[in-house]
Amino acid sequence: MVRDIKANSSRFINEKGWINGKFEWQTGFGAFSYSHSQLTNVINYIQNQEEHHKTKTFKEEYLEFLKLFNIDFKDEYLFEEI
Repeated sequence: MVRDIKANSSRFINEKGWINGKFEWQTGFGAFSYSHSQLTNVINYIQNQEEHHKTKTFKEEYLEFLKLFNIDFKDEYLFEEI
């Protein structure tokens, strides 16, 4: 499913010409799930994401998620911010 989402969304972005050059997703992905009881919190998070990321980078937050969910990882496999 993720492969299809990435392939179709990158094709869509490139067809629309929304960025200079060719858009490509990085290799790999991360996904975190929450229960239905957390739906309001997830919606609030998404709605306030732009403001939230003025104080914390996506990478900083991603690392917090990995630690919060007790997911083992190696720094050399994490993405590089551009």
